[in-house]
Amino acid sequence: MVSPSQSVGPPPLGRQSFRTRAGQFWQRVTDGLELNQLWNQFRTEARASYNLYSREIDSTPKAGVRQGRRWVDVGKQFFWAILDKLSPARRILLLLALAMIVFNPEVSWTTKGGTHVVGFDLRLWGGLLMFFLLILEVADRVVMKRDLQIAREIQMWLLPANPPHVPGVDIAFATRPANTVAGDYYDVFARPPYASTEPASTNQSFLIAVADVAGKSIPAAMLMATFQASLKTLSATPSSLADLVMGMNRYACSNSQDGLRFTTAFLAEYEPETHRLTYINAGHNQPMLRRKTGSIARLDAGGLPLGINFDATYQTGSVTLEGGDWLVVFTDGVVEAINEAGTEYGEERLTSIVNGGTELPPIKMLSRIMVDLDFFVGSTPQHDDITCLLLKAI
Repeated sequence: MVSPSQSVGPPPLGRQSFRTRAGQFWQRVTDGLELNQLWNQFRTEARASYNLYSREIDSTPKAGVRQGRRWVDVGKQFFWAILDKLSPARRILLLLALAMIVFNPEVSWTTKGGTHVVGFDLRLWGGLLMFFLLILEVADRVVMKRDLQIAREIQMWLLPANPPHVPGVDIAFATRPANTVAGDYYDVFARPPYASTEPASTNQSFLIAVADVAGKSIPAAMLMATFQASLKTLSATPSSLADLVMGMNRYACSNSQDGLRFTTAFLAEYEPETHRLTYINAGHNQPMLRRKTGSIARLDAGGLPLGINFDATYQTGSVTLEGGDWLVVFTDGVVEAINEAGTEYGEERLTSIVNGGTELPPIKMLSRIMVDLDFFVGSTPQHDDITCLLLKAI
C-alpha cells in the first residue's frame, strides 16, 4: 500500500527536462561513442600527436650531462617543437597567455597611511586568450579538413570502384588510407588491342597495377595522381611492358625531387586467351603466386623503384596462370602493420590466411584478410596506407 505522502508516476517535469537536455548534449558531444571508444580515440590521437612532435626531439643521453639537465633540455625541445608549428602571431598569443596564467603581478607603494598592495589576477584573461587561440586553430583545421575531403573525393574518382570483367580470372581489390588521402594506387583496365607489342602478342590484354608512393597524405596523393595519369597515357601507346615501365620511370624521375619521392610498383599485363601474365616488379613487395598445388612463387623480376635512376632498365618476368591459382599483390602497409606489442603482421600470417581460404571467391578472401588485419592491430593507429589486390584464375 502506498501512503499518501508517497508519490507514484514520472519525475517532475523540470528534472525530466534537465535529464533530456543533458542526454542530448552528451550525445552531441560524443557522437554516440561509448566511453571505451572515446578512450581509444583519445589514445590514438595522443599517440599521433606525440609522434608528430617527437620527430624533432633528441632525447639520447649525452656524456657529461646529468639526468635532470637532460630532461630539462628535452622539455625545451618539446616546447619549441610545439611553438614552431604556430604562425609568429599565434606564438606571441600563446606566450602572452602562458605569462598571464603563470604570473600574477602585484604593485605596492608606501604612504603615510601605510603600505598599499594591489594585485592583478590575469589568469582568467590568460585562459580566455588561450581559448581564442584554440578557436583560431580549430578554424584552420576545419578549412583543411574540408579541402582534404574534396581531395579524397577526387582521389576516389581516380581509383576504380569495381574491377572490370576479365575472362578467365576473378579480381577483388581494396585500399584503406592511413590519412584522409593516400599514396597507394591500384587499377585494372584493358589496353587497346594495338598498344601491346610483346612478342607474338596480338590478343586483347589487361593491365594490372599496384603502386605505393613514398610518404603519406597530400604529397603522396599528388604524386599518385600523376602516376595514374602517366600510366593511362603511356599504356594507350604501342609499347611493350618494359618500354611502358621505362617511360613511367623517366616521367617519375622528373617529379621525384632527386629520388626522394620514388614509387614502388608492380605492373603486369594479362592475356586471357593464353592465360599468360607478363610482369615487372619495380622495387615493390614481391607478390605471392599460390599455385593450385599449394606451392608459392614470388614475382620478383624487375628493377629499381620508379623515380630513382633515369636510365634504369627493367627485367620482365612471365608466368602462365592455371585454374585455382591465386595472385596476391599488396603494399607494405599490409605486412608492416603493427599491434600494441610492436609486432608486424608479416607475410607468414598473410600466407596462412590465403592458404586457409583457397576455395573462396576473391571478394570474400579480401574481406577475411582485412578482418584478420583489424583483429591483429587492435587499437594501434594505422601508420601506412593499406592496399591489397587478389586475382584468382578460374
